[in-house]
This record gives sequence, structure tokens and C-alpha cells, in this order.
Amino acid sequence: MQGINDGGRVVEWGERPTEELGALAGFFDETEEQEWQERALCAQTDPEAFFPEKGGSTREAKRICLGCEVRAECLEYALAHDERFGIWGGLSERERRKLKKRAV
Repeated sequence: MQGINDGGRVVEWGERPTEELGALAGFFDETEEQEWQERALCAQTDPEAFFPEKGGSTREAKRICLGCEVRAECLEYALAHDERFGIWGGLSERERRKLKKRAV
């Protein structure tokens, strides 16, 4: 599955700029990270649904997330890594920002 990094560049799972690698090591064991991503329902569907154009519908992605067994791990990952694009753990970037603000 592909994602979009902070610079807007499409990347494959696990492909991160070198400066981000150190930060990732403290949050997740690489094997554990790959395990939940492989079990994610989004990995079995069209990734474009999870990265809609600005103003585009998030309904389909969120519906898929509702039935996903690794939804919590996905959301935790997105929050820990400040993912700024796409639907992660059933939440949009705006919803994740609100959640983080409430937690502070």
C-alpha cells in the first residue's frame, strides 16, 4: 500500500526519509509495525479511498476502517508519527488533530 509523506510525495510503506528513522525506532518495533499493516483492510483495497482529494469524501475509507481489526494500532501509529494526510484508524487528519488537542 502507498501513502503520502509530509512533503506530498507518494511512498511505499516502510519508506521513510533518513531523519525520520530514528524517531520511528522509539515507537514501534519494525516487525510489529509491518505485522499490523499487513493485516489492515486498507492494504487489501484501493489506497486512493484513504487519500481523497481536498474536499473529497472520506465515507468509504471510514466504513472500511470500522471493520478493521488493527484500527487502534493504525490510529496510534498516525498520532505518534503526526501523519498529516489520509484516513488512519478511521479518522481524518482534522479529526486526529482535534483528538490530540483534547489529550493535551
